[in-house]
Amino acid sequence: MIDVNVFVIAGMSVNEAVTENDDGSYSIFINDNLCQRARMSAYKHAMRHIRNDDFREDDVQSIETRAHTKEE
Repeated sequence: MIDVNVFVIAGMSVNEAVTENDDGSYSIFINDNLCQRARMSAYKHAMRHIRNDDFREDDVQSIETRAHTKEE
């Protein structure tokens, strides 16, 4: 099971951001300016990064291409 904390944050310039925490859990930050549907889309996108273990790779373009082609 993956331990994930989700925060809806004001003032973000992107839809979402993900960090891997020191304890192995993850934090997902979602832009509060998004509508509920866009928030769910941002959450699913962030979860794909977590499930794909994208934090171990260096090529951001490849990571994002893969994440966007696996949209649910």
